[in-house]
Amino acid sequence: MDPEEVQNHENPEKALAENNDEKQEEMMTNDDNDVEDPSPKVLMTPMSGSESEHILDDKLPENEEAFVTASASPLQSPSSGNNINNIPINIQSVVQLRSMFDNIKKRSVKRLSSVSFMNYCEQSKKSIRWKLGKSQASEDSFDWMVPKPSWRNFTLQELEAATKKFSPANLIGQGGHAEVYKGCLADGQIVAVKRITKKEKKDEDRVKEFLSELGIIAHINHPNAAKLIGFGTDNGLFLVLQFAPNGSLSSILHGDSAKSLDWNIRFQVAIGIADGLKYLHCDCPRRIIHRDITASNILLSEDYEPEISDFGLAKWLPEKWLHHTVSPIEGTFGYMAPEYFMHGIVHEQTDVFAYGVILLELITGRRAVDSRRQSLVKWAKPFLENNDVKELADPRLGDKYDIIEMRLAISAASMCVNHSPDMRPNMSTVLQLLRGESDQVDMEQQNSSRGKSEIVDAMDTEDYNSTAYLKDLDRHKELVME
Repeated sequence: MDPEEVQNHENPEKALAENNDEKQEEMMTNDDNDVEDPSPKVLMTPMSGSESEHILDDKLPENEEAFVTASASPLQSPSSGNNINNIPINIQSVVQLRSMFDNIKKRSVKRLSSVSFMNYCEQSKKSIRWKLGKSQASEDSFDWMVPKPSWRNFTLQELEAATKKFSPANLIGQGGHAEVYKGCLADGQIVAVKRITKKEKKDEDRVKEFLSELGIIAHINHPNAAKLIGFGTDNGLFLVLQFAPNGSLSSILHGDSAKSLDWNIRFQVAIGIADGLKYLHCDCPRRIIHRDITASNILLSEDYEPEISDFGLAKWLPEKWLHHTVSPIEGTFGYMAPEYFMHGIVHEQTDVFAYGVILLELITGRRAVDSRRQSLVKWAKPFLENNDVKELADPRLGDKYDIIEMRLAISAASMCVNHSPDMRPNMSTVLQLLRGESDQVDMEQQNSSRGKSEIVDAMDTEDYNSTAYLKDLDRHKELVME
C-alpha cells in the first residue's frame, strides 16, 4: 500500500472530502458527462418512441435535477449535536453520492461505520452551495427541499441490547432477504429492527440494495406507510422502524386465532392502504412503485390503521417514464400482475393489481393462494363478473357488513385485478370509488382514455383476454411451485 493509500485509509473523511473537490472540478470542466440513475437494481429499458427516451440522453431534463436519495440527506448519529439546515440537492450531488457509495462498497460490511455520513454531508452541503450560487434562489431550479432528518445511526451494541442479542423469542417476521425483530430502545420506545440477510448475494450488492431501500423509505412521510426511526451499518445492515402492535394483516386475517376482523375494520384497512398507495404514486417528490404489496407487508397499528412496509423491492419511477423493465422478476405469487411476471413491466398498475388482491382477501377472508395452490383471483373471477356478493363475502362475517360498502369494495377489486393494465384504475380513482365519490361508469371512461398504448403493445393485449390470463396464472404457478 503506497503512502497516499495509507493516509486515505487512516482518514476516510479527509479522503472523501478531497474526492468531493475533485468531483467539483470535473463537473465544472465537463457538464455533458452522463449520470447514471441511482437505483442499482433496475434494468431500465425505455419504450420505443416514448417520452422516456430522452431520459437517457447526455442531459437530464430540468425537473429531473431535483432528484435526491435519502443517502444524500444529512444522517444524524445519536451522539451528534449538529443541526443541518435544509439543503436543496441537484443532480450534481448524485455524482458525489456515487463517490460515497463506491467508498462504502470497497470496504467490507463490517467496516461500513467507518464512513462518516455527517462529515460527508457537511462537505456536500458546502460544495452544493458553492456551485449553486445565485441559482439557489430560483424557484424553478428545484421541485422540493430535503427536510431535516431525525433518524438515528444505531450501533450494533444498541441494537443487540434492544433485541436481546437478536433472540429468536423476539423474531416477529422472516423472509428470504431479511429478519425482523421486536426491540425496546434505551428510552423505552418499542421498535421493529429489520436485519438484512440476503446471504446468497455479494456484500457489494447487499449494500447497494440497502442504500436503495434506505433512500426510498427515508423520503416517505405518510400515516399509512412505515416510519423510519434509524439505521445501522455496524457489523451488518439494519433498518429500525416504528413498531406495529397488531402485526401484519395476513397474521390477523389468516392466522390461527379464532378472532375475525369486523367489516368496519376491514373497510378502514382497505381505504388506508389505498390512501398510502396514492401517496406513493402521486404525492411523493418522485413516484415510488412498491412492487411487493401483500397482506404480509401491511402492518396494523394499535387502532388498526394500516401501514405499508418492506420497501426492499421498491423502485423510483422518473416523471416521464411510463414504466421500468426489471430483471430478475421478484415478488410474491398471487399478487403479481400478469404484465410483471410475464414481461417484467413495473409501473403504478403493478401495485394496483396487488391492491386488488388484498381487497379480495379482505372481502372473502381467503388467502391470495390457498392450500391447494389455487389463485384467489382465479377463484373469484366468475363471482366478480356476476357481482355475486353472497359467494364472495367472508362466511365469518355472516350478514354483519354494510352492503353498500361491500359492493363498492367488490367493484373496485374487480377493476383492480383486470388482466389489462389499461383497464385498471389509478389509486386516486379507487379511493373515490370506495368513498362513494365516483361510479363505475366514470372509472371505466377514465381508464379507457388514459392512453398507455405503448404498454398495451408491449403486452400484445389485443389478443390477451381473461382466458389467456388465467392460463398464464396456471403456468406461473407451476413454475413457482416446482
